[in-house]
Amino acid sequence: MAPPRPFLAEPQVLRLWNGFLNGRVLVAVVLLALQGLSLTVQNHIAPLLWAVCAVYLALTVFTRIAGRRTPPPPQVGWHWLPLIGVDIAVVCVLQLQQTSPMNYAPLLALPILMASALGTLLLAFATTASVTLLLLGWTGWNGRHGLTDLTQQYFQTALTCAGYFLMAYLTHQLAQRLQREQQLALQSRQAAHLQEQVNHLIIHHLDDGVLAIDRQGLVHTANPAALLLLDCAAGLQPPFALTASAGNAPLATLVEQTFASGAALTADMDLVHADHNPLGLHVRTWLTSPLDAAPLAGETLPAQWCVVFLHDLREMQARLRTEKLAAMGRMSAAVAHEIRNPLAAISQANALLAEDLSDPGQQRLSQMVAHNAQRLARIAEEVLDIARVQQQIHAAEASALPLDDQVEAIWQEWSAQGPAIGAPAGEAAARQGLVALQADQALVAFDAEHLRRVLVNLLDNAQRFRSAAADGLQLHTGHAGMAPLPGIAPPVGTQVWLQVWSDGAPLDASVQRHLFEPFFSSQSRSTGLGLYICRELCERYGARLGYQRLARTTTRGSVEGNAFTLVFYPTAVLGTPSYRLDTIVV
Repeated sequence: MAPPRPFLAEPQVLRLWNGFLNGRVLVAVVLLALQGLSLTVQNHIAPLLWAVCAVYLALTVFTRIAGRRTPPPPQVGWHWLPLIGVDIAVVCVLQLQQTSPMNYAPLLALPILMASALGTLLLAFATTASVTLLLLGWTGWNGRHGLTDLTQQYFQTALTCAGYFLMAYLTHQLAQRLQREQQLALQSRQAAHLQEQVNHLIIHHLDDGVLAIDRQGLVHTANPAALLLLDCAAGLQPPFALTASAGNAPLATLVEQTFASGAALTADMDLVHADHNPLGLHVRTWLTSPLDAAPLAGETLPAQWCVVFLHDLREMQARLRTEKLAAMGRMSAAVAHEIRNPLAAISQANALLAEDLSDPGQQRLSQMVAHNAQRLARIAEEVLDIARVQQQIHAAEASALPLDDQVEAIWQEWSAQGPAIGAPAGEAAARQGLVALQADQALVAFDAEHLRRVLVNLLDNAQRFRSAAADGLQLHTGHAGMAPLPGIAPPVGTQVWLQVWSDGAPLDASVQRHLFEPFFSSQSRSTGLGLYICRELCERYGARLGYQRLARTTTRGSVEGNAFTLVFYPTAVLGTPSYRLDTIVV
């Protein structure tokens, strides 16, 4: 059988317990002082009284030091004897042995108060009943020796004991009410603290900006998204003036109008900050409710604040477009499937027609037809890929691919091609870059054709935004023993990775958030399906594709660029028997 758990007192009970311990020490000191005073007045020494007072003082001091952190359990038990029993016994001895007319009976109220405040109602009444029996016995002893009028003394004792019972009951009720109120206050404080933490987490992790502004335009609260939208300097934290930046003037004007009208307002505006493009925002404002109660004398009520929500219009429009286009996914797949047959007929007819054309102008027109037909075919294929990936029509088996050999073959094929159809005029005809394959002949669980499609898509994107430098595009492979991959958590086991890096400009934060979503693109001529298909293909085989801003070493020094890193599912090294490879069915 497990031993009982120790009694843990609440803070308010502990404070009350220490107060009674201090009171007992004070009573012991006063009793000892009274004995010294009686010695000077009566010139009579009572050794027993001196000893009792000295022992009582020592016991109270010892209890104060040893028991200040551990009050006794409130239930009736023998653990109360060293406290209540000692107090009652000391008062009885002093009352019996005193030779002066001094009456020590009022000191019996101390153990009654202690039992009523710290114990149960049963303990309080039991202590009061013990005191009552002692007082009645003392009255009977005095009456037997003819010291007092017995009848009158019994009435006086009965009245005193009735007062003790009433005092015990009221003290216990007040102590219980105090404990309940303090428990409720503690629970309310804990609930408020928890709610504050929840609000803090929610507000600080919102993608939308949240501001709390007073009438003077001072920002008291701002979450990280709001600081980013307002183009605040690094490390700037509230409070700060909203008008500190001239670009925030439209927002400050809307806040002033909200306070003037006393109603919530909504507006679309452009914030123009130095060295930045205009930022379109959808802004909503609300006023906090004023307190109905009038302030007390010398008290100031909290000021009314304006709560502002900031929404990036580009992100809202992109989300709306994504939702609309995603809803058209099925229909687009069906249309794309029907378009492929006419496109094939057009391409074939154009190829036959081109064989009989000799005029250069007509040949250019035929090439335009061929290029645009190929572009339409590619778009239709990408739309169909979305349907295939989402509905998992294909069943592809992962094979053990030697990563470096496969990447080298894909790079040779890709670099030998000319500029892609529809590519910008500035794109070089010869594709070049730095290739560093250091995966130590590691195997990866991936389909060869799917890996080619993923890598070609990443290389096309990197080529589109790279600089003209020879090492402006870099292709790396590696393993766990090499440099870590920032922003990509490694899988458990052997880490093998592939990275395509280019020295292009950093992506906008709103673009990064939707980088792998379908139908989202920052280019008007793109369908926004390429990166989404790449991630879906990677997830088929347990691999993960991510983006981060990363610095790479070039002939120009350390240059920051855009890196797309593919972390593969851990598998065996080259030469491992095929039966150890998992088969991934999609």
